[in-house]
Amino acid sequence: MRHGLLEEDVRDVLAGPLEDRPGHEGARTALGMSGEGRYIRVVYVPDPKPASLFVITAYEIGPKAKLALLHRLRRKP
Repeated sequence: MRHGLLEEDVRDVLAGPLEDRPGHEGARTALGMSGEGRYIRVVYVPDPKPASLFVITAYEIGPKAKLALLHRLRRKP
């Protein structure tokens, strides 16, 4: 897979995202950790078929994005 990620990394994030938000034009953005502890952003579109989706892109987030994510998670009640 591009960006040095494996399909398993993407599955890890989508199985238990730390954050999952609406994106543009029906897409969603999931942020989470791979099994190896890498913080990854996955942009995907839910598919009409049950339990199916189309991954647009996935990549490891940078240090600033990681800090922002962790800050948002700490603020959640």
